[in-house]
Amino acid sequence: MPDFPWDLLAPYGVRAKNHPKGAIDLSQGTPVDPTPDFIQKALHEASNAPGYPVTTGSPELRRAIITYCRDQLGAAGEFDVLPVIGSKEFVAWLPFMLRSKKVLIPEIAYPTYRVGAIIAGAEIKEVGIDATKWNTDSGDLIWVNTPSNPTGRVHSADEITAALAHRSRGAIVAVDECYFSFGDSKKPISTFQLARGDNKNFLTVHSLSKRSNLAGYRGAFVAGDPALISRLLELRKHAGMMAPAPVQHAVAVALGDEVHVQEQAMVYAARRKRLAPALTSKGFAVDFSDAGLYIWCSNGEEDWAQVAWFAERGILVTPGNFYGKGGARHIRIALTATDAKIDEAIERILHS
Repeated sequence: MPDFPWDLLAPYGVRAKNHPKGAIDLSQGTPVDPTPDFIQKALHEASNAPGYPVTTGSPELRRAIITYCRDQLGAAGEFDVLPVIGSKEFVAWLPFMLRSKKVLIPEIAYPTYRVGAIIAGAEIKEVGIDATKWNTDSGDLIWVNTPSNPTGRVHSADEITAALAHRSRGAIVAVDECYFSFGDSKKPISTFQLARGDNKNFLTVHSLSKRSNLAGYRGAFVAGDPALISRLLELRKHAGMMAPAPVQHAVAVALGDEVHVQEQAMVYAARRKRLAPALTSKGFAVDFSDAGLYIWCSNGEEDWAQVAWFAERGILVTPGNFYGKGGARHIRIALTATDAKIDEAIERILHS
């Protein structure tokens, strides 16, 4: 296994903490805004749970996920759903559960796609965003991530459709849409909508960690091809991979409300709107960053030099090489800090 990337940031964290006003951590996408009260209440209501939960999800949760897929994602045709214990767990174990031999991942990508392929002992092939340029011998599992982590790039309908076309060659297309709810300058397109009811060899994974500030609950789900979902369910039943019953109830309640999601999306958009101009005033070019929780930017220098520049100002950011060699001259800055911390970071960038 590769070294855990964030361990390499530790020396820069120490440097940032030496700032007279302390460190501001913008390196990880850990939500800091409160879990909505009505979701906390739902968790408490279900806390008397002496029995084992069901792996396939309670009837209440299954109804909520299916309704969400139809109403919010435009799902049509035959599909099934399955709760998972946070999206990272699912991403890491999917290639192993599918016995994948060759996994395609974006050339700049969430590191767990690579880790999952390593766990499965699969060959890894990095590809660009434009699926029309991929080799026809593409692989048996393809990861697509829109909006992208780390870049915040929103894929076009043509790009997603071209990726889905590889199903005709036997590939399973898994689309990570965990940042779907946080469009900013561009609105994400649901892959379910583009599949138009043809869900064979297609899976999409969604998380409530960011959508509803439930990272501590580990609530997420996968939806798509009923045959694949059935296959995954059988494996997960044997392995004991089931979401806790109180979490299942809380997730069902959270999926029934979009108001709190829209409010949170506005919070992240406002933080980006304030922080981005401060960065550009210091020579950082902001690339993509059209959605999601991050700003992907560069001043043209090697990424670790940029990390050091921020650490001197008491700010911890992430080097782009964590997400692939193609990110080695970029940094990722998370918007998951309080408004007060974001404003303090802007002050330090502009005046220190």
